[in-house]
Amino acid sequence: MHPFKYIRTEDAASAIAKHTEAEKTQFIAGGTNLVDRIRRDVFHPDVLIDINKFPYHKIEEHQGGLRLGALVSNSDTADHKAVKKNYPIVSEAILLGATDQLRNKATNGGNLMQRTRCSYYMSPKFPCNKREPGSGCAAIHGHNRILSILGTSENCIASFPSDMCASLTALEAKVNIMDIDGSEIVIPIEEFHALPGDTPEIDNVLKPGQLITSIDLPASTKTFAKRSTYLKVRDRHSYAFALVSVAAAVTMEAGVITDARMAFGSIAPKPWRDKEAEKMFIGQAPSKALFKKIGEKVVENAKGYGGNSFKIELVPRVVTRAFSEITGLI
Repeated sequence: MHPFKYIRTEDAASAIAKHTEAEKTQFIAGGTNLVDRIRRDVFHPDVLIDINKFPYHKIEEHQGGLRLGALVSNSDTADHKAVKKNYPIVSEAILLGATDQLRNKATNGGNLMQRTRCSYYMSPKFPCNKREPGSGCAAIHGHNRILSILGTSENCIASFPSDMCASLTALEAKVNIMDIDGSEIVIPIEEFHALPGDTPEIDNVLKPGQLITSIDLPASTKTFAKRSTYLKVRDRHSYAFALVSVAAAVTMEAGVITDARMAFGSIAPKPWRDKEAEKMFIGQAPSKALFKKIGEKVVENAKGYGGNSFKIELVPRVVTRAFSEITGLI
């Protein structure tokens, strides 16, 4: 175990100031991903700043929508009446992720901050550009069954597995951040996570000292509550990352689709949304042929790496199944 300093404070401003003092400083709340990386010798912090005393433990109405405090546990979020009533795919997605014990400890802000998943990243004996830039990507020619087919680069094909974040992306959530000077920054969740490109070590746009305070679900996406689902396809039923997952939602009138959203997990290094493919739903009567065509549109530029190439065929099947379910075809 590498030595590190542990700090607990109730003052967000002083915590942010301390965050910028040392290079490897990390905020910690539930720690379900962070502590795992420390134990596996993947990340060696100099300072951990406990933020559990900060006032971000509420879920409350906000501008007609819902504000999810960054320190609310995943379990409490999934069980919240307003979440289940107006944003059910968020509740469904959370309940399909991890275990009860992890959901009880994991926080909403931490869920956004988890690192992309790759067994080579979590194993220091293998080269990994995410862990050590310039060392190479062992996954490209290695065991890559759960890894990405979209948004990859020659430097990294890790996948982003968060079920909650896929649902938040479909609902066009916004992330509220306290900046170093105490001001507030609002970032659409679609812009929060980063693709690897030439900087695979960077998973999101958060800068040192910036702190997630809450997540806003807009009032406008309440309209999807009646026709939505979160479908997660995985190797086993419990405690497994998705091979492909989709947060799917539509509105309909007179048998025709009037609006649609879909966001995918585990097929890209960030929650993946294809707005051009979404437009193909509008004005159409539901049919499995239509849904299959839309799924094929999503993966038209996908690239498999051997072990994960099956995902290119699986995505249209997942799209067909999810949208057939919410439009009443099955």
